Amino acid sequence: MDLVQIYQCFCDRTRLRILHLLIQSPLCVCHLQTILGEPQVKISKHLAYLRARGMVEAERDRNWMIYSLPRKRAPEFEASVRCLQDCVRSDRTFARDLKKLAVIQRDCCEPATIFHKSRRDRRRYGKAERPVAKGQNRIAKLARKR
Repeated sequence: MDLVQIYQCFCDRTRLRILHLLIQSPLCVCHLQTILGEPQVKISKHLAYLRARGMVEAERDRNWMIYSLPRKRAPEFEASVRCLQDCVRSDRTFARDLKKLAVIQRDCCEPATIFHKSRRDRRRYGKAERPVAKGQNRIAKLARKR
């Protein structure tokens, strides 16, 4: 990974926001969509761009694709990510993204294993089932009959 490739990825505000969020925690497209307020297609295209250049990795968890920063990072990428973290501290948009991320981490139930710190922990604690509200099973059965 060379510097030109890294900075080509950094020259888009949406990709910067995605990378800044992935520094904090692995996320799925639906979480990024909620935080960034962008359509799923746009988020997916940016993630594909970053993935093709080795700046993010993807892991499947049932229906979700979980994106994270690569485990093995080039020194240039690591230095650029640290610089990004320093540069965005005073930017309101990035601060707002972190607040939204905190809400999602606190309230979101699926995929529950996403916020474990390591892949090993996500495998160890397994896949969480979505809690079912009272009467929801009956509604789901009726919907399937139609």
